[in-house]
Amino acid sequence: MSEVVYEETATMIAAGELQSFVPFGREHCRNHPNAFNLQLRELQPASELWASDGAAGLVGSLQEVSLQEREREFWQLRKGCKGVKEEDMEFEEELYAAGNVVVWSQGSRAQASSVYKAFTVDSPVQQALWCNFAAPHKKNDGTVSFLELTVCIVQSSCVNVHTMTGKDFISPLPFQVSHVWATKFGLLMERKNTANDAQFSPPGEPLPTVFSMLHPLDEIAPVVCKPAGLFEGSRVQYVSDSAMKIVFTCCQPSIVVSYDTVQGIHSVWTLRKVTHDERSTVLRCPAEPVGTPLGLMASGFLTSHLRNVSRLDSPGGTGPSGALHSHQSRIVTSSPGIHSRVHSPSISNMAALSRAHSPGMAAPSFSGVARFNTSLHSPSPRGHHGLLASPNSTINETVLVPEMEPIIPDLCMEQLWSEAVTAGSNREMSSQASKVFLTSDLCENHYLCFLVESHQQLRCVKFIESNDTSQLIFPSVTTISAKDAEPLQSIDAMLVLEACGSLVLYTGITRVSKVFVPGLLSPSFSLTNHLPHRSTPVETVSTPANAGSRHLQRLDEDAMPSPVTGLKGPTIKHHDASFLEDYTFQPATPYINALRDPVCNRVTLVLVKWYNIYNAPGGPSAHTEWSLFVTCFMTLMGYNTERLTWTRNLHFEMPLSPVIAAKKARPSDGGSDEVPSLKLDSSAPLFPHIPALFYVLHLLYQELQLDELQRARASSLVCLLQQLARDLQLEEYVDLYWRDYPSIISGFTETLIGQMQRPSFMRPEPPCVFSWLSSCLRGEESPPFPYLPGICQRTRLLVVSYALYVIGDENATSTDVSKYLAKLSAGFTLKDLESVPFGVALPIREAIYRCREQPCSDWSEEVCLLIGRQDLTKQAHKMTLAKSKASFGLIICMLLQSVKPDEEEDGMSDIVQEVTGLIWSQDLRIQEVRRLLQSSRPVRVSVVQLPEVSDHEYIEEKENKLLQLCQRTMALPVGRGLFTLFSYHPVPTEPLPVPKLNLTGRALPRNTVVDLNSGNIDVPPNMTSWPSFHNGVAAGLKIAPASQVDSAWIAYNKPKSPELANEYAGFLMALGLNGHLTKLATLNIHDYLTKGHEMTSIGLLLGVSSAKLGTMDMSITRLLGIHIPALLPPTSTELDVPHNVQVAAVIGIGLVYQGTGHRHNAEVLLSEIGRPPGPEMEYCTDRESYSLAAGLALGMVCLGHGSNLIGMTDLNVPEQLYQYMVGGHRRAQAGANRERHKSPSYQIKEGDTINVDVTCPGATLALAMIYLKTNNRSIADWLKPPDTLFLLDFIKPEFLLLRTLARCIIMWDEILPNTIWVKSNIPQVRTNTHTQTGPSRHDINMETMAQAQDYITAGACLALGLRFAGSANSDAFDCLYSLARTHMTIMSFAGTAHTFYNLQTCLSMILLAMSMVMSGTGNLKVLQLCRFFHKRTGGEMNYGFHMAHHMALGLLFLGGGRYTLSTSNSAIAALLCALYPHFPAHSTDNRYHLQALRHLAVLAAEPRLLVPVDVDSLKPCYALLEVTYKETKWYDETTVELMAPTLLPELQLLKRVKVKGPRYWELSVDLSKETQHLKSILSRDGVLYVKLRAGQLPYKDDPQGWKSLLATTVNHRNSGVKAFKPEAISTFTSEPALVSFAELFCKTSEGMKHREDTLVLFSAMLYECVTQECPEMLPTYIAIEQAVSALRRGDLLQTFPLWQLRLVVELWDSRMQRGPANRRDTLLTSEFLPVMKNAVDATLDSWLKGEERLHVQTFSLIGQRNPSKPIREETL
Repeated sequence: MSEVVYEETATMIAAGELQSFVPFGREHCRNHPNAFNLQLRELQPASELWASDGAAGLVGSLQEVSLQEREREFWQLRKGCKGVKEEDMEFEEELYAAGNVVVWSQGSRAQASSVYKAFTVDSPVQQALWCNFAAPHKKNDGTVSFLELTVCIVQSSCVNVHTMTGKDFISPLPFQVSHVWATKFGLLMERKNTANDAQFSPPGEPLPTVFSMLHPLDEIAPVVCKPAGLFEGSRVQYVSDSAMKIVFTCCQPSIVVSYDTVQGIHSVWTLRKVTHDERSTVLRCPAEPVGTPLGLMASGFLTSHLRNVSRLDSPGGTGPSGALHSHQSRIVTSSPGIHSRVHSPSISNMAALSRAHSPGMAAPSFSGVARFNTSLHSPSPRGHHGLLASPNSTINETVLVPEMEPIIPDLCMEQLWSEAVTAGSNREMSSQASKVFLTSDLCENHYLCFLVESHQQLRCVKFIESNDTSQLIFPSVTTISAKDAEPLQSIDAMLVLEACGSLVLYTGITRVSKVFVPGLLSPSFSLTNHLPHRSTPVETVSTPANAGSRHLQRLDEDAMPSPVTGLKGPTIKHHDASFLEDYTFQPATPYINALRDPVCNRVTLVLVKWYNIYNAPGGPSAHTEWSLFVTCFMTLMGYNTERLTWTRNLHFEMPLSPVIAAKKARPSDGGSDEVPSLKLDSSAPLFPHIPALFYVLHLLYQELQLDELQRARASSLVCLLQQLARDLQLEEYVDLYWRDYPSIISGFTETLIGQMQRPSFMRPEPPCVFSWLSSCLRGEESPPFPYLPGICQRTRLLVVSYALYVIGDENATSTDVSKYLAKLSAGFTLKDLESVPFGVALPIREAIYRCREQPCSDWSEEVCLLIGRQDLTKQAHKMTLAKSKASFGLIICMLLQSVKPDEEEDGMSDIVQEVTGLIWSQDLRIQEVRRLLQSSRPVRVSVVQLPEVSDHEYIEEKENKLLQLCQRTMALPVGRGLFTLFSYHPVPTEPLPVPKLNLTGRALPRNTVVDLNSGNIDVPPNMTSWPSFHNGVAAGLKIAPASQVDSAWIAYNKPKSPELANEYAGFLMALGLNGHLTKLATLNIHDYLTKGHEMTSIGLLLGVSSAKLGTMDMSITRLLGIHIPALLPPTSTELDVPHNVQVAAVIGIGLVYQGTGHRHNAEVLLSEIGRPPGPEMEYCTDRESYSLAAGLALGMVCLGHGSNLIGMTDLNVPEQLYQYMVGGHRRAQAGANRERHKSPSYQIKEGDTINVDVTCPGATLALAMIYLKTNNRSIADWLKPPDTLFLLDFIKPEFLLLRTLARCIIMWDEILPNTIWVKSNIPQVRTNTHTQTGPSRHDINMETMAQAQDYITAGACLALGLRFAGSANSDAFDCLYSLARTHMTIMSFAGTAHTFYNLQTCLSMILLAMSMVMSGTGNLKVLQLCRFFHKRTGGEMNYGFHMAHHMALGLLFLGGGRYTLSTSNSAIAALLCALYPHFPAHSTDNRYHLQALRHLAVLAAEPRLLVPVDVDSLKPCYALLEVTYKETKWYDETTVELMAPTLLPELQLLKRVKVKGPRYWELSVDLSKETQHLKSILSRDGVLYVKLRAGQLPYKDDPQGWKSLLATTVNHRNSGVKAFKPEAISTFTSEPALVSFAELFCKTSEGMKHREDTLVLFSAMLYECVTQECPEMLPTYIAIEQAVSALRRGDLLQTFPLWQLRLVVELWDSRMQRGPANRRDTLLTSEFLPVMKNAVDATLDSWLKGEERLHVQTFSLIGQRNPSKPIREETL
């Protein structure tokens, strides 16, 4: 039976010191403030309390403390892992339960144990365990399940489940549970078998004993099983065998181990989901017993009990006390006195159900009546049949049951393996396994082990997966004699306590050796006395009550340092002093890894042998470990290490040269007598594998050569390798080792003769990684280099790097550089590169340096880290100005605190001063804009009292003046909203601060208050309603789209006082414009609309429409449709919707369906433009604004579609719009609206003609938007102004403006930024009037002509503004500015034909056009014009003009300079709505245009400010940008330089944006590929991280660049080194390595006094590193210098440094051959390298001349095998 393959009996290994284990939870429970503890403390004196060792605090009652109570504590341990980037941090978790308290604690080697969670429950804890439940999760593509990690606490009546995410569930238990097990699918519960079971269940129908719960919210369902066997193989049945006890469950693999108490055998079952067939088999009702009461029951009694258990049901309780521990949330309240289980027929069904579970029930609730159907009568292993109805069941119960559904089983246990039944009566029956665990050996064989204490046996069952991995196969059982055992997972071993009392280590079933534990007196010790409770992750709950104190101490790495941990990757050890942590052990780890490949399963023997040698009592020192390994390894290969000189002398405590070692040892040998006995033992286990092992070790040696930290180990390995190479007669290999380590190898002479075949994969030419890299650099053909996966990772990376970078071999890796970098960065960091030898690393450093110079903006974070570009790494972290708390958050807070209280309330304090301070550093224009736009302080009223004016008249005069000023104050918020756009991140716990709209004044000189409410003058009613709406919008627009805003916060801002309702309405609209209104709950939207407040409805409808721009959202469409009669069915009830709300809803339809070309909406809107007035005054007032809204909405729906309106040809849209524009007979209303407009208006007599005054503006703009940018000349010609005076008289000047605007934006590409183009729009007739003579001249109305000219000019200017919006085009600006100056000059002459109103309108339009062109730039000339108009308050300067001027100011400083306007179709549509050229005459005027639409300009804003932020200081700074425009038909590809922070042009016009040197590291963003990367940067406050180059200062500190490090050395390089002062280093680089180097090595100190040349050399190195910006090159410079110095001194013991120098020189030569142009790319550009090369040449020449003959024989071995070349050339 036993399969022990190889046994090592004579050895013993040592373990660490014993430590006693105390569960952490015990101490915590003692201090836990639960109710019992507190009462105990009151009852007992303190001394007694402490004396009782805390047990009193653990007991869940007030009884006297006894030992039985003490046994109620139990705990469980497991290993936990937290994914940390560096390494997975391991820690240990403990779940401790005692009394009513469960404590979950965590602790690791690095951190003391701490409580993670503590739970207190109502009744004593029966069991606590961890369990993972699979919870289904709905995703778009279907349902996926995720694991919910939980702690389950089992009480007598329920299971409390607490998830890691904070959810708590309580699942009631319908029966008493004996044990709960965690499985892959959830919990398994074993029902307690009570005496009543037999009484209530008939013999053939046992009740199920095992149940599953897949989720705390799921029902508890019985488990079915599928036993193996000939007769009942296909039989599926409920698990109802009361003799079957579960002893172990496991999640991976999903198995259950059970024990049959009758037969005494163990079985293994796989646990899986039940299949459909199995489910139906179990639930099927057979037909025979229909007549019996049992047949009526289906399977419902179980169901009724499981589903209707009340919380009072405490199966453990008897009588009234049963309710003591029940849970607090009582569902059913019934008297505990009812003991009867049989109900009289008079009680109703529900009453019967609720009372059946009174807490007084003595029997468990899963009592006799709860039975299954007859399908359960399947034979148990002992096979009793029977179909008896229960004698207890009454009629009432049988009637009750059929209403229930049967409970469907979820899980099935399928039998995989069962122990053989012991034959004969001589063998006693096995007892139940006291411990079960899984273990594996070093060859990854897996075993299920269970300990049978009655036989003192550990039975190990090997299991393997079947080929399709669907099933486990159990091929063999091995029995090991044992009292106890414990797995050691981390080292693939287990510890066994043998019957004799000795501890033995096994790996799988292979015995390794005995374990010596210091502190245990005799080998036959008793574990009970000495070993404390220690438990491992695999074991089940260790309860001292049933397991005694058998648990072994967990001899993990702390107790037994194991070298084999290398196989599993590094594990964290528990002992800081462990000698494993010394890196001398490292060669063994890769060695053992490497060993597995050639020798397959023999590895177990090697490891076992090595394990015993390594862990011998006393333990090895750092040096002897390697010696022991070599000895062990060579012995296994058949060497007699005692007879080999060099292995015999390995025990010397220092790595002596073998020559000396041999000299020391030789006298005792006897000369060469033993040479014949130097034979290899060919029967040794590893003898046949020697060539393969040698080759693996050789590749490992090459790998170690590439790691500076491991190279010392390579010299140890070379001794072993040369011996094997000699014996394999591989002369080339011996030669290679000799060349590498001449001083070591020269002492070896012995060769052993062994007959071995050389394997085919071994080339005669030894693989040498340095030679390969060298031939690469010389450009020679190189064969592929061999490597071992998983071992030679560094070799592979470096070889691929050279192949790609040096040779440029496309096949070496993928061609995409960033992909290669990603690969390299995955296995490599800059830290790793430091340990690569300097010669090998140089080309890679160079490649990294070149990538650093010109990186791509979209490389991943890891790649940016590798190339050392922190600016790009930071960019990869998506940070915004507002969120990067370290920099901006604090600065903004400080700035806000410094603001004076009176300034704070103007609502403009959130503009980021740091950025605006850089954009406009020369003046205080931002403060000036704040002054012009603030509306929260009283205005200054300056009226001089003339002598003849009475006091009363003077007061009236002052109030009239204040009324004029208030027209301006009320218009300010529209501009302020644009100025502060998206500049504020609100705090979720505070309401949004809204600045006051202050309409009072202060009269000079006494500063008396002037108020409009005094009653002296007439003030228009509702004057402030719209201004306060605008004020609310302005406040809301401050909120940035990236802010955290939710529905609750929006509702929280609702003001209490009704006066502020208009402000809140504006706030809602603003939230829609910045996209937050989508978060408002539908219920709240409904609530706001039903209030019937007009302003709130307007704000809400426009807000939600803007937030859902172009989405065709159905729910919003329904919301808007209710407010538009035309969209309702003709028969619907007339709703009284205010006119302005209808206008807002119509625009809303346009916004939601923008650009979609939706047929039905287009048809409705087209007819609504010409909606006739109805009877009874409906649709009679403010018709113009409704018609305009319908036109704008139609234009938005069909935006830019032109003649491609699909499916609308029958509507004749352009013709119909033309008719609305020029007039004519009204067409018959189509379809549904015919009925509605049947009766004409009684007030307005329009007849059947179209009222052009109403319909023209809407139709004109609709035409313009439909044909926007299409350059459709035929449509544009419809819009030409008439060229005869007669016709010109028929058109309103305003309509001329609109037609000109419409015509120009249709012919988009013909708009030119010059005055000639503007004037070309004025018709010929007007220009001819000046030249005409004679009498006809007098017929002309000059005023008409002037008006026409003004309005046409205004229209053309507006079109020009839209065409160049946000471009800051200088030609466009100059053209508009000159026109503005001209008009202002005309205005200053009184009495011209141009009336003031017309001129002012024209000027306002030109000003708006200018601010659109210069949007976001804060241009000073436009600001001066705005300020000029701001000061003009008298005369005809009405509310509308002020609104236009301050909108212009807002657009000029859009978003505080961070935003500008876009010229996309959507943006143009929004601007046409917002800047409609008819502004309101007074603050309540909505006749021609709804005021709320002025805010839609926000939809045209886009963030285009690029702010360079220094990655080191995290402060905004200046940086030079190079912006390249794409080629267009107007200009060629052009490159301009901009100083950032700056607004970028529109991204679709650009080809590339580049951060230019020399101050900062270059960074290029290529926009020809994709613009998304730059868009995301701009949307995150435009933060572009830049890194200052060394030796450079920021533009702010050094504008001209005269202070930089290189400026002093422009004329000559050498003078630079001399002028360079190491003390000044810190001003030019923040690199700590360079600063420290300068401090310690480049200053004249005591130590450096006599080494002036060294000092100069070091300073030169430092200068080179700083100016080249490659601090990582400093170690390379020093290494080269040290190598050359060692060579000169002649104390080189190996050729490694020469190899590195050679690689450096070859790289230099390969660069020089390509020509001087390539010098720029190289890192070693100075004179340093030639100087070093000459020094080496000189040294080697002197040797060749024989001056230092001592070294000739050593170093003549360096060169290659070409004797004709001089050695100097060969070496370097």
